[in-house]
Amino acid sequence: MTQSASNVAVVTASDSGIGKACAIALAKQGFDIGITWHSDQRGAEDTAGEVLKLGRKAQVLQLDLTQLPAAAEVIDQFSRSFGRLDMLVNNAGASAGAPFLDLSYEDWRSTFSIVLDGAFLCAQRAARHMVKQGQGGRIVNITSVHEHTPLPAAVAYTAAKHGLGGLAKSMALELSPYGILVNSVAPGMIATPINDMREEDAWTAKEPGIPLGRPGHVDEIASMVAWLGSEGAAYTTGQSFIIDGGFMLVNPQFKAQKAQAGK
Repeated sequence: MTQSASNVAVVTASDSGIGKACAIALAKQGFDIGITWHSDQRGAEDTAGEVLKLGRKAQVLQLDLTQLPAAAEVIDQFSRSFGRLDMLVNNAGASAGAPFLDLSYEDWRSTFSIVLDGAFLCAQRAARHMVKQGQGGRIVNITSVHEHTPLPAAVAYTAAKHGLGGLAKSMALELSPYGILVNSVAPGMIATPINDMREEDAWTAKEPGIPLGRPGHVDEIASMVAWLGSEGAAYTTGQSFIIDGGFMLVNPQFKAQKAQAGK
């Protein structure tokens, strides 16, 4: 990716949490930012305000990944508006919490539509713009530690995140001749509203099942995404970067489930 004064990154679901932190981190690095939201327009506008304060351009568009394939046209809109596209962060996600025997097909398909189908379509459109520009690019999929290990009673989420990690590896191979680097970032427990936490809980909440003893902060994920968008990551592709406080070393969720099953 050729660094310039006008590099553009699109971060999906950047109205709050990890997505918002990624948008701000990339703006600090010199990117203009395309911001998407599904149901929280106000949050997206707040993110745009933070980007503008950093002296970068921002645009906000709604992205509803239940409306595919048409929804992915948002990527084309950003490219036309900014005049180029250099980086995509696929952050939008969803989860249907149900065991394998109880999961409905509708919930299975809905999870895959948002987590995997949407990421595929957005990445494909972004990559086409990058290929046409001829200056390389970066694509980052925000997966999860559950790209690598099951989450109990969340079979659709686990399968979709595994698929998202596999998609990144396949894209990395096929897009490498064009200088487009594709990687995954796999967070563990992060202090976000989806986990019923505030950001500051990353420094105060206790999580004894995690070796570092606490949840992660959104900035600890965003810093990796920002590095993947930098020149320092120019020789890095097809990788999955786990940021989990040591969770994968012990996977306490699986142990807890087995203990419960044995009672």
